[in-house]
Amino acid sequence: MKSKLMPLTVASLFIFAVLIFSPASTFAQEGELKVVDEVIAQVNDDVITLSSLRRESKERIDALKQGGMTEQQAIEEVNKRQAELIATLINEQLLMQRGKELDLSTEVEGEVNRRMLEVAKEQGITSIEKLDAAMRESGIDPVVTRQTMRVEMMKQAVIQQEVDRKVFFGLTMDELKKYFQAHPEKFRKPESVTLSEIFLSSAGKNEAEVKARALKLVAELRAGADFVTVAVANSEREHDGVRIAPQTKGSVGTFEMPSLRDDIAGTVKDVKAGGISEPLRSNDGYQIFRVDARTAASTTVTFNENQVREAITIERTAKTREDYLQNLRNEAYIKISENYRQSVAPLLKLDPAKMADNADVQTGSSAKPPEKKKGKLLGIFPKP
Repeated sequence: MKSKLMPLTVASLFIFAVLIFSPASTFAQEGELKVVDEVIAQVNDDVITLSSLRRESKERIDALKQGGMTEQQAIEEVNKRQAELIATLINEQLLMQRGKELDLSTEVEGEVNRRMLEVAKEQGITSIEKLDAAMRESGIDPVVTRQTMRVEMMKQAVIQQEVDRKVFFGLTMDELKKYFQAHPEKFRKPESVTLSEIFLSSAGKNEAEVKARALKLVAELRAGADFVTVAVANSEREHDGVRIAPQTKGSVGTFEMPSLRDDIAGTVKDVKAGGISEPLRSNDGYQIFRVDARTAASTTVTFNENQVREAITIERTAKTREDYLQNLRNEAYIKISENYRQSVAPLLKLDPAKMADNADVQTGSSAKPPEKKKGKLLGIFPKP
């Protein structure tokens, strides 16, 4: 299954770390060679390094900080989940390798380029080169951005081709009809609402004052004030730093009730068409909703083959994807550094005791090559 079956040797890992990560500081004053990165795991012919783990950790810390955590809280949360992150990186590496085996690289690269061109067009930029320059000026590395897109698209492409499509198209008509008859409620069109919003930001403001202002606006609207006029004058929702209410008039669209956030659904649940909700506290302020229209759920259902296929596929997605990943792991040569093995291996459903029989990837003093059998790589984790 793997095109390159032999594990990396100790010497090749050593040279890889030296050449890739710090050519300028490789040699000490005495000419002594220094390893400047740590290999956390070997996944077939690829490695996951400490520097890549740190990059991923930083991205997650930044995301948590944007979500409202302090830097210390974000660091503690990411450190607490370090083993999960390493397991995720191993799964990601396996999916990337499988994508290359399936010859998906060209297709994925084309999609990356297409989306980058879309971004350039949206920003009024006439070439990819100018887009790259604009990204750098904004502090965004276009190379890193493309690689992130490439990885995500490859993962999605592999899962869709190897798992989701096989489930979707593998269902028989008998299975579809039996499922439809057993779950008619899944195929009734649910209740939907059309909403408009007034948003008051609480960022950098006195919380009590913002809430009092929201309650005052609700009272004015329920007393007959024109919603559009109030929204244009007061709503602080922004896009790219520009208030959008003068253009949208507060309108946010039509939504099926099950698809709404639970807190929003609860807020508008008993509000009749034309009515105004109580202020809803969100992460960054208060939302006031007007229910512009409400459509009742349908009472009858009609069999639609694609809808039933989709419903079953969604229902089975979590298990089928995990089974697929487990199969990739079982057939791969995976070796995790002793420093991380006990916490990471169980998350991947791999036996740390079996892994301990082999040398650690950092020392590699007696690394064993994976065993070949019937053209498949079994390595140190043979399938039961």
